[in-house]
Amino acid sequence: MQLFAAHFAILPDPRAENARHIFAEMMFIAIAATLCGAKTCVEIAEFGQAKEALLRTILTLPHGVPSHDTFSTLFRKLNPQAFAEVFARFAAAWAKAMAKAMGGPEIVAIDGKAIKRAFDKGKRSSPRMMVSAWGAKARMTLAARTAKGGNEAKAAIELLGLIDIKGTIVTADALHCNRKMARAIIERGADYVLPVKGNQDSLLSDARACLGKAEDAISVTTKEKAHGRIETRSAIVVEAPGLAEHHEFAGLKAFGRIESTREIDGRRETEVRIFALSRVLPTEEFVGIARGHWGIENRLHWMLDVHLDEDMSRTRRDHGAENLGLLRRLVLNLARGDKSKGSLAGKLRRAAWNEGYMFKLLAQMR
Repeated sequence: MQLFAAHFAILPDPRAENARHIFAEMMFIAIAATLCGAKTCVEIAEFGQAKEALLRTILTLPHGVPSHDTFSTLFRKLNPQAFAEVFARFAAAWAKAMAKAMGGPEIVAIDGKAIKRAFDKGKRSSPRMMVSAWGAKARMTLAARTAKGGNEAKAAIELLGLIDIKGTIVTADALHCNRKMARAIIERGADYVLPVKGNQDSLLSDARACLGKAEDAISVTTKEKAHGRIETRSAIVVEAPGLAEHHEFAGLKAFGRIESTREIDGRRETEVRIFALSRVLPTEEFVGIARGHWGIENRLHWMLDVHLDEDMSRTRRDHGAENLGLLRRLVLNLARGDKSKGSLAGKLRRAAWNEGYMFKLLAQMR
């Protein structure tokens, strides 16, 4: 608990000076409760009351377990940017160790996710948005940040400042294929694989021209059968000399193209995707990186909605939605940090059922 408290000592306590409950102990209860399935401040308080005897074996709780209003006030007032910095520190050591074991450069996928029910009355079309950086090899959230005013592109660039991306390959969707993002990635010593679409019309036109002339480029074809479908991918990578300066697109060295054909129940669908690359990658590696990006959807966003009910959360006042969103991502990291057998969903259930296992997961925060 001392090591846990030391990490949170750098996080400013937003409450009044006469607050009765110990800040680090409240954060510990909130994380433990979320790990065991709590989804709201009411449920966090209920968890604390149900487990008070157990919690007192490691916490002092001089004034008992805080009420749900006390937890709500804390998370509404807590600075989400400061919390995001603490989150990134926790994640850094785990992610480096796990990515190193996998070999090769880490792929950092950037993507935003709306908390669909976290909107004020009359603003259904403007729910809260969080942008996450996902380590595809570590299979962990490296950092997350609120998109103020829904500006996902700006939040993504700010997010890169929270983590060390040197030597990594950054991926994102077409929204982030722009000069500012490319420059931010290159300046931090990383490379990028960014999809080019109509929002970069001139760059896309030159990319098609380069790829169209690449008749002698080495092509790689892969075939995969899964989930009742057959998918075939053909890919090439070609150099793009002089186009970085022409388009003022920092680091641009090549373009890549992936043509995917899916067969589902006798129907065929074809999609062609074009990417801007800051390195002339081997074609097979390029395909793997493009595929690796989707881990942020399948292994983070899907888990947040299906197992932690993020899209159903109605927390919306002040910073509550963002801070509880960070808690959920931290909890998924804790579960992924345990390398014992079993699904992620199973580990979350096990934490709720087995107090020893719950403490084992929490002990990773050191």
